Amino acid sequence: MKIAIASDHAGFLLKKIIVNHLKTLGQKVEDLGPDSADVSVDYPDFAAKAALAVTQGKANRGIVVCGSGVGACVAANKFNGVRASVCHDTYSAHQGVEHDDMNILCLGARVIGPALALEITEAFTGAIFSNEARHVRRLDKIRSFEKQ
Repeated sequence: MKIAIASDHAGFLLKKIIVNHLKTLGQKVEDLGPDSADVSVDYPDFAAKAALAVTQGKANRGIVVCGSGVGACVAANKFNGVRASVCHDTYSAHQGVEHDDMNILCLGARVIGPALALEITEAFTGAIFSNEARHVRRLDKIRSFEKQ
């Protein structure tokens, strides 16, 4: 699986920890920036990079890290085909993929610590959409909203 990951300055350090961990698990990771936490950057710019990587097929899934995870989630969900969610627990991270075909995980670096973030990331990357009829039906309804 190829994972696009990006952050703002607040999420930079946690992003680096996640990138290194994913690589040790054998995942292909594309770090979309920023390259340091020294300069304040705007989370919408980096959420957009991850969202575009997913919607353009350059990555299977994305991860965006900002201070709370909320701003990145709001920004990412503005792109057609993105199903992003803030997850600060492992259940939501895997269930979001299994039932809702979530394709971008948003994390808050000021909300959770590195150990929990890595567990959540593993739950997200290890989950597979169930393709159960009820979940496909619901996903089709969500996709119809993007056409309105």
